[in-house]
Amino acid sequence: MSGANDLFDLSGRVAVVTGGNKGIGLGFARGLAKAGADVAIWARSEDDNARAAEELRAFGTRVIGLPCDITDFATITEACRRTVEELGRIDACFANAGGGDGYDPLKVSPERFGKTLDMNVDGTFFTLQEVSKHMKERGGGGKLVTVSSITERFGAAKMPGYAAAKAALGGIVRSLAIEFARYDIQVNNLQPGWIETDATQPMRDNDKLRDTVVHRTPARRWGKTADFEGIAVYFASSASDFHTGDTLCIDGGYSIF
Repeated sequence: MSGANDLFDLSGRVAVVTGGNKGIGLGFARGLAKAGADVAIWARSEDDNARAAEELRAFGTRVIGLPCDITDFATITEACRRTVEELGRIDACFANAGGGDGYDPLKVSPERFGKTLDMNVDGTFFTLQEVSKHMKERGGGGKLVTVSSITERFGAAKMPGYAAAKAALGGIVRSLAIEFARYDIQVNNLQPGWIETDATQPMRDNDKLRDTVVHRTPARRWGKTADFEGIAVYFASSASDFHTGDTLCIDGGYSIF
C-alpha cells in the first residue's frame, strides 16, 4: 500500500506558476519543488525569475524562469511552448499572476478600469486556455488553479475593478471544471486572505490596519507565503483527483469570524 509520502510525491511532474518569482506565487513554487516537481516560473521580470529559479534548484529539481506578461497573449503561448520543449510536459498550472490598484470609482476612466479586468480575468483565462490545450492533447489529465482574493467575498473600497475581476475567477473555474472533467483535468480556485508579501507591505506599515487584521483573524496573525506551499502540493497531486470546481479560502479564519 502506498503511503502518504507517495500520495503527495510530485516527482516527474511539471508545474507552471505565473507570477511565481515572489510572494504567494513563490510560496506555491517552493512547495512544488520541495515535493519533487519540476517548475516553470512565468513572470515579467527576468532578473526576479533568475533569482527565484536559483533558490528553487536547491531542492534538487529542474527549474526554469520564462518571461511572460499575461496581458500579452503571445508571451503566454511562447512560455507554454518553451516549458514543454525544455521540461517535456505540463501537469499543473497555478495561474497566480494578477494585480490591481486603488482609485475613486466616480472618476476612474474606462481604460484604467478595463486594464484591471484584462490582467486578472483575460490574462488568467487565456493562461488556462493555453495550458489546457496542451493537457488535452497530451492526455493523462492535469490540474489548473486560479488565485483570487477575499475581496471576492467582501469587496474592497476604491478597488471595484479588482474585486470584480477576482469574483469572475470563481465563475470561470466552475465552468471550466465542468467542461474539462471529461479530460480528467481538475480546476479549482484559491482565495488568499491578508498575506505578508511585498505588495501588502504598505498596508502592514499602517499600525491600525495591521493590528485590526490580526485581531479579526482567529489565527491571530497575517498569513505567510509558506502557508501556500502545502496547498500547492495538494492541488498538484493525485490527492485532489476528485476535487474540482471549488474555491478554498486560505485566510486563517478571517472570513468566518
